[in-house]
Amino acid sequence: MKLKTKSWTLIILLSMVFSLVVSGTLSAIGIKADTTDPTYEKIEKSGVLTVGTSPDYAPYEFQTTENGKSVDVGMDINIAKKIAADMHVKLKIKNMDFDSLLVALQTGKVDMVLAGMNPSPARKKSVDFSNVYYTGGQSILVNTKDAGIYKDKNSFEHKKVAAQTGSLQYNLAKNQIKDSSVTGIEKGTDLILALQTNKVDGVVMETPTAEAFASNNKGIKVIKGGFDLSSADSSTAVALPQNSPMLKKHVNTTLATIKKEKLIPVYLKEAGSHLKSNTANTSMLHYWKFFAMGVGYTVFISIIAVFLGSILGTLLALMRLSANKLSNLVATAYIEFVRGTPLMVQLMFVYFGLGLFVNLPALTAGIIAVALNSAAYVAEVIRGGINSIDKGQTEASQSLGLSKSDQMRFVILPQALKNIWPALGNEFISLIKESSIVSIIGVTDLIYQLKIVQADTYRGVAPILVAMILYFILTFSLSKLLKFYEGKFNHA
Repeated sequence: MKLKTKSWTLIILLSMVFSLVVSGTLSAIGIKADTTDPTYEKIEKSGVLTVGTSPDYAPYEFQTTENGKSVDVGMDINIAKKIAADMHVKLKIKNMDFDSLLVALQTGKVDMVLAGMNPSPARKKSVDFSNVYYTGGQSILVNTKDAGIYKDKNSFEHKKVAAQTGSLQYNLAKNQIKDSSVTGIEKGTDLILALQTNKVDGVVMETPTAEAFASNNKGIKVIKGGFDLSSADSSTAVALPQNSPMLKKHVNTTLATIKKEKLIPVYLKEAGSHLKSNTANTSMLHYWKFFAMGVGYTVFISIIAVFLGSILGTLLALMRLSANKLSNLVATAYIEFVRGTPLMVQLMFVYFGLGLFVNLPALTAGIIAVALNSAAYVAEVIRGGINSIDKGQTEASQSLGLSKSDQMRFVILPQALKNIWPALGNEFISLIKESSIVSIIGVTDLIYQLKIVQADTYRGVAPILVAMILYFILTFSLSKLLKFYEGKFNHA
């Protein structure tokens, strides 16, 4: 009973520590007001400007294929190139989900964000913004067959509407479309897919982006939004870390040059040409290299995570079965804590939270998070397998004079492995699918590549179907391999 109480005490303490670290992370985000500019100094020292974006928002930022490789293009990308050139540094683009961009900026993963971002009052509380470089209107996308039904926002009362999560458009829809059901969706391509599959009746989107989607998809049409923008700033600016005066000065100087030389129309025209080239060949076969790369990363992440997770899981299982109360307590707390929190939260914490102290690459952070998560489940599977072995086996090995470590190594674990192999195999298969979560921090796994192909081709369902087939091939092949070895165990 005391051990159980201590276990819960440690779990609560670990939760408190986790909260404190997160709080510390958020506190560290707001660099104390100072005359120095740490971000600018870091850029000067490294000679690299790291810009965060979410390449699913044409014509601001999206991706196209050049020489068989996917590259970021669009108005924002050209602006980023101009800023880097004026600062005489190299440009590095980091892609991730829109919702993760400000966290990445606050935790130093990126130096600035260019993603068609609106400098809203809520965002200004946590980050700074440059001068406005573009102002666009707000429109609504509908299916072409419904174009005669909807005229503006007032036509969507009691209807289903979608917009990008955390965006100005989402707030406009929520506040100005009466009695409507508003859904937030992260990716622009997923918004279009929701519209095309009749999950929603309309999609609120910034006019240039809405027109880009409509011009490349005959099945959807743009209508006027009719939103009251008097109390909402629909402009676009560069997001910057707080208290970065030197960096802000350089960015605003470049934006002033862009405005003076009237480069925005040039950038938009160039983005339009990329959009046309993207839709020249939208067959899935044309994008086989993207899917192949995604499969490669998915398999690589899964293999490394399985290896590390199995080692740590075995150690945790032995610790939990140990007579040592401290070892038992630590293992129990770890397992319960990991199993009690979502993998996505753990991934975000490893990448962004620990990133304040150790600058982990996205791929490394993804592997660590998946491995640590898997270890907790593997530990319980192995513990259950060890407990299933008859006590007579232990007594027999003791009578032979085997040490405790030899008993576990030569007698208990081999028999336990035979019993737990099916459950362990299920965990490995699940891990392949769960590893898809790493796409949110920009790891180019299969799900990430699926979204790229969707953004490039403006086709929603076909890339999903290809990804489903590829995941099935991976999991089915692994299932057959595991069954083969299961048969070997049964005949051993």
